[in-house]
Amino acid sequence: MRLICLAALAASLATPAFAQDVQEKTVQTEADAVTVSGGTALVSSYRFRGIDLSDEKVAVQGWVSVTHESGLYAGTWASSVDGFGELGGSNVELDLYAGYKTEVADDVTLDGGVIYYAYPGSTGGEFEFFEPYAKLALAAGPAAFTLGVAYAPAQDVIGGNDNFYVSADAALPIEGTPFALDAHVGRSEGETALTPGGGYTDWSLGASASWNTLTARVAYIDTDISDFSALAAGATPDIVDAALVVSLTAAF
Repeated sequence: MRLICLAALAASLATPAFAQDVQEKTVQTEADAVTVSGGTALVSSYRFRGIDLSDEKVAVQGWVSVTHESGLYAGTWASSVDGFGELGGSNVELDLYAGYKTEVADDVTLDGGVIYYAYPGSTGGEFEFFEPYAKLALAAGPAAFTLGVAYAPAQDVIGGNDNFYVSADAALPIEGTPFALDAHVGRSEGETALTPGGGYTDWSLGASASWNTLTARVAYIDTDISDFSALAAGATPDIVDAALVVSLTAAF
């Protein structure tokens, strides 16, 4: 009887430690299921779909993203902007986004979500809008290709009309080296503030070099927006002309 009582006592004393161990393992498992990533960048100018939003000035950017192993993710991206006297305030763009990414076949990934473009501290009016998006990523050996579409439904701040943006991107790491090449082409359509002239094409060619968490990149970026369309949209032709953009990115 004494042995039975001692065994029961030992079991009761061990239970809290066992429960704590299980709890710690559960917390660790939950932590392992979530990945936090981010980074910061210094760019010679901030180009959004080919258009310079920093008025040919250096921009500081940063982002943080949280991804669950299920494929759900959410994050924020920010950049300094300039050349928008009507914005006033802090001249900062803050994007909030959330979505779901999953592999639909070998080397084929589908990504869909929504992004909200915000300009905190703006004193010149309302400029914030949202835009759902979808991307299809394909891997072919070392090369990666991405097809994307973004649709901004009619909103007063963009002119009360819909806007579509379709894009194609390619990236090719040079095997055995820290260098990589990339290319992009996009097309924007809509009688909105997002699309000077009602429709235009942007494209870029870039080369980068990476070391640990640092990446340096240079890219040639251009659009086919005419000077007239730029002026009609209240911009200067300089911000839609061809440019070389240099950036230095640090990721974590």
